[in-house]
Amino acid sequence: MNIWIAIGATFVGCYLVKLAGLLVPAGALERPLVKRMAALLPVALLAALTAQQAFADGRVLELDAKALGLAAAAVALLLRAPFLVVIGAAVVVTAGVRALAG
Repeated sequence: MNIWIAIGATFVGCYLVKLAGLLVPAGALERPLVKRMAALLPVALLAALTAQQAFADGRVLELDAKALGLAAAAVALLLRAPFLVVIGAAVVVTAGVRALAG
């Protein structure tokens, strides 16, 4: 029964956040600071999620095959490779390190 309470609370919370976003006056959204934050916030959240998934295992910092794959993707990005090549480099390096490490 506790799971349904959590689901209901999540539903109500999501609805209230959406409603709060709709109630913000249009003039407040036109401010330069708000525009800049809206442009940079998704990038920061995606970077934080990527770092957490690549370098953390629970509460422990871990450098493993995922970190090397991410490094390979970063090198491919620096070399201005197309997106599919970046993803392919990360996959190949991660799989190769995992195969060699056992």
